[in-house]
Amino acid sequence: MNASPLQTPWFKALVASLVALVLTAVFMFYFQPDVLIALTNQVWACF
Repeated sequence: MNASPLQTPWFKALVASLVALVLTAVFMFYFQPDVLIALTNQVWACF
């Protein structure tokens, strides 16, 4: 039986790398105070 493309080790490594990249980007944004202030102002504007 052939493995589906979603179960190959290369695809799993690609998905894991993309998830790590997104999490790293979000983590880096939290170290920039201007981004946090802008995000807080946008959330506060909803109320």
